[in-house]
Amino acid sequence: MSYKIVVDSCCEIPDELKNDERIEIVPLTLSIGDYEVIDDADFDQKDFLHRVATSDEPARSACPSPEAYMKAYETDADRVYVVTLSSHLSGSYNSAMVGEDMYKEAHGDKDIYVVDSETASGGETQIALKLMEYEEKGLSFKEVVAKIQEFRDKLHTYFVLNTLDSFIKNGRIGHVKGLVASTLNIKPLLIGVKGMIEQRAQGIGMKKALAKMCEIIISEVKDCEERTLVITHCNCLERAEKVRDMILEKSKYAKCIIMDMRGVSTLYACDGGVIVTM
Repeated sequence: MSYKIVVDSCCEIPDELKNDERIEIVPLTLSIGDYEVIDDADFDQKDFLHRVATSDEPARSACPSPEAYMKAYETDADRVYVVTLSSHLSGSYNSAMVGEDMYKEAHGDKDIYVVDSETASGGETQIALKLMEYEEKGLSFKEVVAKIQEFRDKLHTYFVLNTLDSFIKNGRIGHVKGLVASTLNIKPLLIGVKGMIEQRAQGIGMKKALAKMCEIIISEVKDCEERTLVITHCNCLERAEKVRDMILEKSKYAKCIIMDMRGVSTLYACDGGVIVTM
């Protein structure tokens, strides 16, 4: 194995790659009051959503430790690529960078590159899959690093959530009028801009907000034939499939992937949230 891809647990992994030895997931920790759970393969989304809905305490997340990342770098692979949550939303990127320094101090130099995804969820998936594609084509480490930076900078992230409670309570959403959105049933269409969250549009109710999101995606993304459409959802497969159908009715993508969310995305997107990246 010449390369390894390390991702934090906000990255959704397609079913066919969940046991792939080239990929390692470094989990975040989720908590609600005194309850704490590791966001690993045993994460129970249904139980967690129930705890969020019935607790007065806000759900929170804690990034992996530098030691956890350092351990992931201890591999026979010649090259290690790391994909993390946006550094504006989590300390995961900084932790991965410190882990790199710790590894090199203990073991010597190694080709390690940490990618600040400047997004989350399916956006991280996009980057991880593209890294695999570049490596399988035989590109050098330097070439992969240059190309993945360019790919990251051209990614689009759009999402609509049923509620902004987790974002608001965790101070992750400074550019959105969360109070108005929650009290008037206005669902904002949010976008990622250089790792930050901004409001792009809005709709009254989830159905109209999702339709607006699809309309904007169809209008704004012109080179879709060369892109993969990744839709991640929190416990709402039918909704995600409708979003897929609305987009693919007007735009042709190279590939489409739909996945349910892991723990971190579940915490912030909450029940019914949909994230679209391409």
